Amino acid sequence: MTAPGIRAARPDELEQVEALWLEASRWLAGRGLDQWQYPPRRWRMAEAVEAGDCHLAFQAGRPVATITVHERADPEWWAGDDPASALYVHDLAVSRAVAGQALGARLLDWAGDLAARRGKRWLRLEAWKTNHLLHRYYLDQGFDLLRIVDLPHRNSGALFQRPAAAPAGPGRSPESEEGRR
Repeated sequence: MTAPGIRAARPDELEQVEALWLEASRWLAGRGLDQWQYPPRRWRMAEAVEAGDCHLAFQAGRPVATITVHERADPEWWAGDDPASALYVHDLAVSRAVAGQALGARLLDWAGDLAARRGKRWLRLEAWKTNHLLHRYYLDQGFDLLRIVDLPHRNSGALFQRPAAAPAGPGRSPESEEGRR
């Protein structure tokens, strides 16, 4: 498999970002998971694209995954964890057409490398509390489960972190954003 090119999504690519997210939402529903089973947060995706925080991964010229990475820590999750020491991952979605090719793992490695280049100590994310398969996936990617925060108004709350620029695992080579421009 060819390494994906990763770059910031452009405003005219918002529909492609949303399509990847909706595909992941349908896949999750088909597996009986309630994660992402609410109307798309197009406004949130648009804000991430406009801020340059939402990225697309391309293979053969097609967008095949999306990841949002930024420095804003959600205070309900990270207030006591030195929030400025990390980059935060959101809305990682990989097309089913490239499932099983470790693209999600490479995007997490890319985000960890970006965190290190920005002088951050950690790469952090929060995951759906009830998606235990996703928890296992993040543990397999070198993340530690810090805690599960149970807030009645939120379904997410499984908090994970790993050191920035965690070593790439077998078959994974994070791509540099600057190298793809």
